[in-house]
This record gives sequence, structure tokens and C-alpha cells, in this order.
Amino acid sequence: MHDFRIDLRSDTKTRPSAEMRAAMAEASVGDEQHDEDPSVNELTARVAALLGKSRALFLPSGTMCNLIAILVHCRPGDEIIAAGNSHLISSESGGAPAIAGAQIRSVSAERGIFSAMQAAAAVRPRKINAPTTRLIHVEQTVNRGGGAIWPIDVLQELAGFAREQHLAMHIDGARLMNAVVGSGVAAREFGDCCDSVWLDLSKGLGCPIGAVLAGSEDFIYAARRWKFRLGGAMRQAGVVAAAGLYALDNNVERLRIDHENARRFAEALHSIDSVSVHTPETNLVFFEIECSRMNASQLAEALARRGIGLGVESRTMLRAVTHLDVNAAGIDEAAAAISHILG
Repeated sequence: MHDFRIDLRSDTKTRPSAEMRAAMAEASVGDEQHDEDPSVNELTARVAALLGKSRALFLPSGTMCNLIAILVHCRPGDEIIAAGNSHLISSESGGAPAIAGAQIRSVSAERGIFSAMQAAAAVRPRKINAPTTRLIHVEQTVNRGGGAIWPIDVLQELAGFAREQHLAMHIDGARLMNAVVGSGVAAREFGDCCDSVWLDLSKGLGCPIGAVLAGSEDFIYAARRWKFRLGGAMRQAGVVAAAGLYALDNNVERLRIDHENARRFAEALHSIDSVSVHTPETNLVFFEIECSRMNASQLAEALARRGIGLGVESRTMLRAVTHLDVNAAGIDEAAAAISHILG
């Protein structure tokens, strides 16, 4: 097992700072299942207001947020429209079909961003022998779209189409605040485009655990029931909710630094002849290597021996994710190591 000094495998690798840990230690707590935890209640109220929703629910993970949203919006046999490269399809263990009984109809979309016209083409005709299209799912930012930000006008057009067709719309907000900082669009404007949306705390915001799902009063009432069914009640969860409150106060605007470091890394990789890099919009950098001596896994292993962690996406592609635990010096060291190894 490697000890990574510079860990760019994911922004989930962030660790709570001393200041965040202090806030957690001092948190007021109670039984959150019965709405008795003051720290959880403060966090959910703040996130609901931030996203322009009536209520919000604190959950252990973003994957559970997605699954519960699907369980509320869909019935077994319903169909979800989502980008083919979405996290929902690739990285959630098939939760939608396995647990909600809802299948996914993928849309082929550059960088994971599709138009209302593409969604319209994916909606099933109303036939007794066809699944019922029920939900449009979007990911903000798009992980395997290179951290691409859904433009607000595209989302608004898609939301208008969803309302016309009486479809629900859900935003996977794994890196929603990266999109806010990167685009200058308020979180509430993104929230206004959908029926449900969640905000991740354990990625760029630096918390050890947690996500917050937001929607209408009725939606959250139904979501709370699913939270209990799935074992998501966390009792004195204010200890971890306090980390979220600290993050909202201290770790949002600094996401700009992560975006700058991603661009810094991409620019350094541009100078390596055997590397082709996709220009990052936010904090994800995808790059391909063209080296007869080495594939992506071998490069990652060589870097790991130097204490540098990168994610492997395919035989030739790697992913780096900048975050608050890696500074500019670490970025420069990682790029220099890649240049040296590839020679």
C-alpha cells in the first residue's frame, strides 16, 4: 500500500483540517432522526436556502442522495434519461435498477451535457409495452466530462422541457459548488432548474462524510422515509454536520485555488510531447499518454512509488483531481515527475 504525499486520485481524499476538527468537537448534537440535532438542522436549513428549496435532508453520501431521489421520483419499470458517461451509470453499482427498479436510457453527449432536443428524442412514446419516462438526471459538474459545467441556459431550457412533459428533473450536485465558483452562477439558479438537487460535502469542501439532498416539503417527507428504510439515520450526526457548516463558511471561495491548480497542471502537461491533455474547466484534469514503453497503469504505479497518486481511467488515460490538500508546489512536483518518467 502506497503512502501518497501528493494525492490527486480524487477530491474525496481530502482530510478535515484542524479547524474543521475543532468545529466538529464543539458541535451541539441530538437525535437527527427525530429532528433533534441542532447542527444537522442548521446545516439542512442553510443548504435548502442556498439551493432555493423548501427543505433539505442530511445523508451519509451523494450516492444515497441520487438513489433516494430516484426512489421518490420513480416507480419500478420507469425510465431515467441520463448522459451515457454519468456517474449514475458508471459508478453507483447499478443502484437505480437494482433497488428502485428504474432503468436508465443513456444519451450520448459531448462532455456529458445534452440539450432539450436530445432529451426529447430519448423520451419514450406513451405505449402500454414501453417503460414510462419519468426523470431527467444531470450531473453538475460532469466528472467524466472533464469537470464540465452545465451552462445555466442549457439547464433552463432542459428544465422547461421537463415541465412541459411532466417529467421530474434531478441534479447530482457532487461538485455543484465547483460549478458555482467556476461559472459565477448562484447555486440557487441551478436549484431553480430542478425538482431535487444535492450538495456534496466530502469532495472539494473537505468534509470527512456527508451530502445534503434538497427539494419540496413533500419530496423531503418521502425522502426521509427512504433514508430510514436504507439505514441512513445517523443519530447524533451533528458531529459531522458541523464539518459541513464549517465548509460552507470557509471552503467554498477557495475552490478557485483548485481550479487554478488544475489549469497549472494541465499547462505543465502540455509541454510533454507524449501527453495529450484536455483543458480543465474546474478541478478535474484528464490526460492521455502515447508511450510505447508504458501504459496509464504503469505510469500511475511509477508515480505511486514516488508518493504521487493519480487515477487510471483506461489503458491510456489518467485523471488528476485538485483539492485543498494539494498546493501549487505539489502540482509542480507531480508534473515534473510525469515528465521525468515519460522521458
